[in-house]
Amino acid sequence: MAKILDIIAQPRTSEGTGAVNRLRKAGSIPAVVYGRKTPPANVQVDTKTFTKLLESSASDNILVSLKLSTGDQLALVQEVQHDHLRGGILHVDFHAIAMDEEIHAEVPLNLTGEAPGAKAGGLIEAIHHTLEVRCLPKDLPESITVDISDLQVGKGIHVGDVVLPEGVRAKLASEVILIMCEEPKVEAEAPAAAAPAAKGKAAPAAKAAPAAAPAAKKK
Repeated sequence: MAKILDIIAQPRTSEGTGAVNRLRKAGSIPAVVYGRKTPPANVQVDTKTFTKLLESSASDNILVSLKLSTGDQLALVQEVQHDHLRGGILHVDFHAIAMDEEIHAEVPLNLTGEAPGAKAGGLIEAIHHTLEVRCLPKDLPESITVDISDLQVGKGIHVGDVVLPEGVRAKLASEVILIMCEEPKVEAEAPAAAAPAAKGKAAPAAKAAPAAAPAAKKK
């Protein structure tokens, strides 16, 4: 399951562009905490601590225990806004959840094994790179393993074929194809060029028909 990481979240009272810029220069990231049962709250987290948290996580689904002034709050890192021009993190959204509250998450698929279809020249194609699941926070996996050891050419692995961790359910229907082994593509041969006409002597011109003999004179 995904690890639950601790991070201190201090209250943030100042708002506006100027206040946010000063906050970032001071080494903090502006953030907000919200949830179905939790009113939105503006907070700030330490830039170095949160950046290290992102870099050390093996999954895009990051569970944290926010250390708030009001107590600990379990949350899912919902969105991270990056500064693509200057680098760094601009803002973070934390989705407050409860341990007994089912969550939805996109979990990456991890392919394992060697498909016989690939050995036969087939192409392994991932129709889905992630699988949306439902589970309690304690059961949230970092990834889902898909064994392709029996995958033949022209066959696929469906959602129903994947063994999910205990307590985890797929949101997609069981017949949906996740991985496919496409048949090898055979390139059509280029048509042969027409053979040039053989060079030879020109056929002789047809001879002129002989002139009709003059009619006999009557005596």
